[in-house]
Amino acid sequence: MLDKTTLNKLHELHLSGMAAAWVRQQEEAVEDIPFDDRFALLVEAQWLEKKNSRIGRLVSQAAFRFPAAIENIEWQGKHGITRADILRLAEGSFVRKKQNIILSGPTGIGKTYIASALGRHTCSQGIAVRYFRVPDLLLKIADARLENHYTAFRKKITSVPLLILDDWGLRSFTLEETQELLELFESRYDRSSTLFCGQLPPSAWHDLFPNPTLADAILDRVIHNAAKYAISGESMRRVLAERKMEP
Repeated sequence: MLDKTTLNKLHELHLSGMAAAWVRQQEEAVEDIPFDDRFALLVEAQWLEKKNSRIGRLVSQAAFRFPAAIENIEWQGKHGITRADILRLAEGSFVRKKQNIILSGPTGIGKTYIASALGRHTCSQGIAVRYFRVPDLLLKIADARLENHYTAFRKKITSVPLLILDDWGLRSFTLEETQELLELFESRYDRSSTLFCGQLPPSAWHDLFPNPTLADAILDRVIHNAAKYAISGESMRRVLAERKMEP
């Protein structure tokens, strides 16, 4: 018999997963199952709910551009990165080792989708991620200065275990932006991981910065401990558009 008082107490204790599992047990008449096994099922249900809730919060906070998933990555006409590469990266060792990832290649090749899929999978491991387009990040940094919460914002993007920077190198950086990026990468070096997505290969990054000395300092903190993937092939936007047009 379902005890509503007990059920209400479980909800008051924020044990909704356990409460729902207990209701299911009552409905399924599991009296023949030993108490220890039934209790273990209740604990498992609560644990799964809290885990899934945390993953949901991490995905929401990451603000990915796409609801991407590793199993949905389009491989047709793609070169420079393989399914085995993605599965290896998805294990998360590069985040644990504080290493960087660089995905370069022409527009539409699927870099953002791959990065978002890896980011969401990282969230599923309980690891915090933040996604930014570089132009948006620079605007947010400028706004944070104007609104006097620069220190708090910098702390967030400095401490996040995986920072995804999309549309890297769309244009050259100003001197002020270069100095800002140097401070960011200095604070993250050997402490956390950054995943870069951009059209330019790392060999062309030096010219993005107006000051050669600062450029050397940035690249030294970013490139040497990075796994690099130069992706080529068909535009995924074109491939997917053609599929939609098929009768």
